Amino acid sequence: MKKPATLSRAGAAALLAATLAAALPGCAPLVIGGAAVGAMMVVDRRTSGAQIEDEGIELRAASRLRDAFGDRAHVVVTSYNRQVLLTGEVPGEQAKQQAEQIVSRVENVKSTVNDLAVMGPSSLTQRSSDTLVTGKVKASIVDDGSLSVSAFKVITERGTVYLMGRVTQREADRATQVARHVSGVQRVVRVFETISEEELRRLTAGGATAAPTPAQPASAAR
Repeated sequence: MKKPATLSRAGAAALLAATLAAALPGCAPLVIGGAAVGAMMVVDRRTSGAQIEDEGIELRAASRLRDAFGDRAHVVVTSYNRQVLLTGEVPGEQAKQQAEQIVSRVENVKSTVNDLAVMGPSSLTQRSSDTLVTGKVKASIVDDGSLSVSAFKVITERGTVYLMGRVTQREADRATQVARHVSGVQRVVRVFETISEEELRRLTAGGATAAPTPAQPASAAR
């Protein structure tokens, strides 16, 4: 069995930044998965328009879900290139389907992946642990050297790590391998858009201007 990944100085810095960001005031039961509105955009493989739309999708979806469920549910909304991932906990199967219907009607949403669990809301201790796991996964991607951390979105719920992004098959496989060896990770779920190596070269050379490819269905990597 491989030992859990350890953090280099760069990785530790990334983990600290992630932890501090998560500790900022203003967190609500319905969490927005993307960057704060008005923050400087991180260079990634989406167009600038897609990044803005993703932020808008997360804000509108979170607001509508909060109106529908209040404190009865803990739903994390994460949008990447207009594909929305729903994670967290809801009180019943009907609420799970209702949440997906609400989000699917939000403007600019292309598709949804509903991985909500029917159970009571996770504890603050669990969410804090998940935040640390997310930071460690990001730091491990930075330390790997063969991957660009800006190409990935990382979300953790109850020890399950979700990876999103526009990546090649090679990058997807490597990121999964990196994440699954981080301490605290119980399972890895991939919600990627797969691009070719040629498209990656174009994106790297000219910025994120290429048209998006169809989203690959979510798949679990254990």
